[in-house]
Amino acid sequence: MASATMHSSFAGASLRGARAAFGARAPVAPSRGGLVIVAGYNNMVKLGGGKKWERQELTPNGKPVKTPMHVKKGDVVQVIAGEDKGAVGEIEKVLTKKGLVVVKGVNIKPRSRDEQGQQKRVESPIHHSNVMHYSQEKAVRSRIGFKVTADGKKVRYLLKTGEEVPERSFDKTPKDKKEEGGDASGPAAPSA
Repeated sequence: MASATMHSSFAGASLRGARAAFGARAPVAPSRGGLVIVAGYNNMVKLGGGKKWERQELTPNGKPVKTPMHVKKGDVVQVIAGEDKGAVGEIEKVLTKKGLVVVKGVNIKPRSRDEQGQQKRVESPIHHSNVMHYSQEKAVRSRIGFKVTADGKKVRYLLKTGEEVPERSFDKTPKDKKEEGGDASGPAAPSA
């Protein structure tokens, strides 16, 4: 009964070789940015790098998954849940990676202090499900719908009142764009 090698029940692998097959770990290269999971299998979640509380779900291209939302920047909304329930304001910013919106005058929290020692009070983001579109003419909140106009243009409208939500265009020009003639970053022309 005393044999030199013992065999396990799976595929005749010896127990001596089991440590090499199952106990050995693959070498892991240290990274400064934190954990980055590169491979996602089947329906498993792919996570990005960073701290444990900062990780986000990623697409197959490695970019953060964006939350589909019913509101856009510039829409007039009413808060339907939370501390500021009933407040009406305009959406200033949409955070699609986290599903949050910043509404003007809503969820104001104290932040850092300025030079005079005064606390800065800034609007904090709230979840997009806590706001609904608001009709200022009829003073009623409503869900949003889509319809095609006679021109063939797809527009958003309020289901309760039937009024169209105006599409707002925002300039995408950088704030610190310099004048074309006085660009200081280029080489100086020799003066004669």
